Amino acid sequence: ILDRSGYAYNLMLRIHDSCHHQVIKAGESATETASLRAIESIATDLEHITGLCRECIQQLDQMQKRHCLGVGTCRHMLGRIIRGLDRTENAIRQNDTGLALKIGRIKPQLDKASQKLVNKYTTGLKRKKQTEDLVAGLFLVHGIEQMGDAMLNISEAIISANLGQPINIERYRSLRASLEQLNAASNASELVAEPIAETRSGSGISGISSTGQEDAGYVAIYKDGMKRKLREERKGLASWQEIYPGLAPKILSYQKHGQSASLLIEHLAGMTFEQILLHEPTRLLRQARKQLNRTLGKVWRETRTGKPVSAAYMRQLSKRLEEVYTIHPEFRTGDCHISGRTVPSFGRLLKQAHKLEAGIRAPFSVYIHGDFNVDNIIYDPLEKKINFIDLHRSRYMDYVQDVSVFMVSNYRLQIFDAPLRRRIMILTQDFYRFAAAFARKSGDKTFELRLALGLARSFATSTRFILDKSLARAMFLRARYLLEQVLAADLKNPASFRVPVKEIFIG
Repeated sequence: ILDRSGYAYNLMLRIHDSCHHQVIKAGESATETASLRAIESIATDLEHITGLCRECIQQLDQMQKRHCLGVGTCRHMLGRIIRGLDRTENAIRQNDTGLALKIGRIKPQLDKASQKLVNKYTTGLKRKKQTEDLVAGLFLVHGIEQMGDAMLNISEAIISANLGQPINIERYRSLRASLEQLNAASNASELVAEPIAETRSGSGISGISSTGQEDAGYVAIYKDGMKRKLREERKGLASWQEIYPGLAPKILSYQKHGQSASLLIEHLAGMTFEQILLHEPTRLLRQARKQLNRTLGKVWRETRTGKPVSAAYMRQLSKRLEEVYTIHPEFRTGDCHISGRTVPSFGRLLKQAHKLEAGIRAPFSVYIHGDFNVDNIIYDPLEKKINFIDLHRSRYMDYVQDVSVFMVSNYRLQIFDAPLRRRIMILTQDFYRFAAAFARKSGDKTFELRLALGLARSFATSTRFILDKSLARAMFLRARYLLEQVLAADLKNPASFRVPVKEIFIG
């Protein structure tokens, strides 16, 4: 057995090579590709198990008295692994998720048994008798425990292939529990989970549909990730349903498991604003833009409170500036001098703007989206309706925050086609005019100053997601320019200040 380590390794390589060639042949078939990737992963874990078996044999060779081991327990643990391996081929061939779950249950069973043996051996070590055998026994048990980890990996690979996306057992159980509450299907095999996106915070987003009815659209949207993030989103969705019903998707299910959580929400028909902006006819974009303006204006008017509020844009920027410098260290500069004139660093400008902002507040607050990017707005052309998604930052705040985030999310789209770029800039300038008109009607005299600060914040902080050096530099320089403009403004007459929108949002 010890001399044949290369045999298992070569088998694994042959499977990897074959899977690689088949993936190339499969082309754009996502289902076939997922299955091949799963087989590749399973081959790796099987080879790992053979390596662990050899290590266990080596530990046995070190022992003087093998009867001191929990021989029966070890034999029972290895029996579980053998039964799991026997089930693996059938689980793969039959796409049997239930069988894969049985394979996955081996790990917690081995963990429990191995912990009992570890406790037994450590107690024996304290007596300082047969210490070498007991240490070897600890290594042996650890090897068997690692086989359980490999069996769990095999289980998750099979489930992932069946669902068409990477998923672990905890996520799968959460998904199944959510769908049982939905009553969309009684058996997980009747469901198809299609990956839609992954957020920057690590949340996975999938569309759920019934097998054979994928063309009918999704039954629901499944989102899973950090419990804190999803708890905030759940709270935001619930708040929108209470404050302004119909704008946010309904919550269908919420599940918690450890530090993770999952959310099953209503699927909203339509397209994201980003999709419309980049791919749809101008007529549809104009229709969506008008509906967005109407919806926002109505939300702002109906949720308005008389409480003055500050979004603290400069404080937000300060918190994220180190992340920006980590991605773009060239942005970190000190004061410089040109022909006897001092040009302050970005950090110095930020401190000055921070002090200035302390005296500027929005005269009222409204309920805002909180992350008003173009991909978080849905427009349904059939119903002529706007919906919001990704609402974990919603709260009563300065409406200018949503305005500035929306404008910069348009600018930062990495589109370099000149006609399309002009289209983006026209949309941004139109949205500015809409917001400015709302501010005038509302008697908001510091709108432009706050917008400049909000834009500076969004331009600068967004660069941490932009790896294109040219675009990132253009955005960071715009942030600097806006801060300089605000610091040069006449604060005694704030209504006279204007954001240089045409100059900022060009090209």
